[in-house]
Amino acid sequence: MSTKTNNKASESSSNAILLLITRLHFYIGLFIGPFIFVAALTGTIYVITPQIENAIYKDVLTTQSVGENKPLSQQIAVAKSQLTKDLTLFAVRPAPEKGDTTRVMFLDKEAELSGARAIFIDPVTLEVTGNLPVYGTSGVLPFRTTIDFMHRQLLLGEFGRYYSELAASWLWIAALGGLFLWYKGGKKNKAEFASKTEHLRKRRRHYQVGLCLFVGLIFVSITGLTWSKWAGDNISTLRNSIGWITPSVSQDLTTIDHNMMMSDEHADHLNHSSHHNMQTKKQTAEKFENVDALFDGVLKAARDAGIDANKLEIRPSSTKDKAWRVSEIDRSWPTQVDSVAVDASTMTITSRADFATFPIVAKLIRWGIDAHMGVLFGVVNQIILTAFGLSLCFMIIWGYRMWWIRRPQAGSTSKPLLQAWARLTGPQKIITVLIAIAMGISMPVMGVSLLAFLLIDIYRWKRQ
Repeated sequence: MSTKTNNKASESSSNAILLLITRLHFYIGLFIGPFIFVAALTGTIYVITPQIENAIYKDVLTTQSVGENKPLSQQIAVAKSQLTKDLTLFAVRPAPEKGDTTRVMFLDKEAELSGARAIFIDPVTLEVTGNLPVYGTSGVLPFRTTIDFMHRQLLLGEFGRYYSELAASWLWIAALGGLFLWYKGGKKNKAEFASKTEHLRKRRRHYQVGLCLFVGLIFVSITGLTWSKWAGDNISTLRNSIGWITPSVSQDLTTIDHNMMMSDEHADHLNHSSHHNMQTKKQTAEKFENVDALFDGVLKAARDAGIDANKLEIRPSSTKDKAWRVSEIDRSWPTQVDSVAVDASTMTITSRADFATFPIVAKLIRWGIDAHMGVLFGVVNQIILTAFGLSLCFMIIWGYRMWWIRRPQAGSTSKPLLQAWARLTGPQKIITVLIAIAMGISMPVMGVSLLAFLLIDIYRWKRQ
């Protein structure tokens, strides 16, 4: 008798959990589905646009000139002569290949969305081929920048970032919930699927697509959260606390250790007592007299130090107490993101960060972000993400179709979320509340939306 009672209690508890996850999955699909759909669609459009952008701006990005490249100092001088106002030069990207143009980049508050613009120079003839806003490490041009900001914030500024964070915060929960429902509900309804009613056929297709996309759903959700405002800040704090920091060069010339790599990850572990390892440079914040003339020497010093990627960026320092930074910016496979700091007064390397020596977590984070953007494996990456994004959009539409077929009649209400929660055992209730609180704190946008779910649910429960 006792065994039967325990079995019934266990079955009741299992059914309560199933019902709770079913209702939560429904709420996510109904209320968050549109945000996920927009994020998936705009992200897919962004992924397929590199070739389109190259075609649109072909005359700006490429040149037919043949011959030796002029010094960077001359290219910079030509770029500055094209400015109609005083702008700060913050980076130069030398022409990566023969037939490509050099980008001389300036900070410009009037550059729409990006806050920066580039003067494109033919490195052979010194002809100016274009003057366009540029954005991000990828240096995307206005066409892709617009799509990028559409994906990230719906062109609504900082407020718009909440939409993408909302989508990313719930996507992985929806994926895990769907997997659980497939495992539990799929077995339970195996006999019912044989009947092949319209609703069950649609549910099966929804499950099948979800299972195929499961790994991708988790991946894009987690990597997407790293860009978010609130959850992203919490992720950064967590990474800092456990040492998952991506190494970077030190540009401080006042206290340099020439025998060790400098990085954010190991900055707190460089307090060596032996004076022969430390060298103090007694330099003040005196400005360089002619910064432009130093670019060619800094580039040569970086090349001699092993910075050999075709795509690289030189960022100057306007003062003598800070080093210049030369970084590889090729995010495709194999990843080339090494960087060095160069003392422009002596043309010596003062710090470096080589991708080969990055901790495995830092490498995985780098690869994950680049794969999310569709640049890690080139066209293959683009094809996979395009298929993924369109399939996700299809699955969301299919989910709404399923709901529409089975929608409640006017005036009726289905079982609310809190009613399902009330059927859990005491320990289960405590665990679910603690999990909800922890997730709400770590992902505040998700937490606020969960409160909204509960308010809606309370209203529905009272009506019922």
